[in-house]
Amino acid sequence: MPAQVKFEQVEELRERLSKTQAVFVAEYRGMTVAQITALRAQVRAAGGEMKVAKNTLMKIAMEQEGLTAFPDEMAYGPNVFALAYGDPVAVAKALRDFSREKTNKAFLLKGGALGHSILGVDQVSALADLPSKDVLIGQVVRTIAAPISGFLSVLNGPIRGLATCLNQIKEKKEQAA
Repeated sequence: MPAQVKFEQVEELRERLSKTQAVFVAEYRGMTVAQITALRAQVRAAGGEMKVAKNTLMKIAMEQEGLTAFPDEMAYGPNVFALAYGDPVAVAKALRDFSREKTNKAFLLKGGALGHSILGVDQVSALADLPSKDVLIGQVVRTIAAPISGFLSVLNGPIRGLATCLNQIKEKKEQAA
């Protein structure tokens, strides 16, 4: 029979998972305390949280929360889980950038879970390459506004032409007078 502590840990993980947009898994074996602290700060700044938990307990919590659990080849060894509460792209970018630094070779990004999809390392990297949510919203707004501004230019064309024509007639009459 499992200890009560494990039930409490699973319940705590479920509460955290209920608020997440994505979960990323990485191995932290061989990292110093300073490196882990720096990583936690970067993930927190990106709108996420780092959580060290037993792989089995995280798998149980993910399944109970209705998420697709990490496969066994991804969830082995000492893992840290990055929970993205806001924009998953920002958290993925923070993790990828941290793993690319020369001094952080002990940090090994393994993959992630976005919705009901399991992401490999390449897919997490592709997710990190996406622009942020604010930039994407700006691009959509600009795309929607482009036809409207073009339409307004077309509507203003005849009025602008009439005003230009009247101004030229006025200038000719002033020169003749």
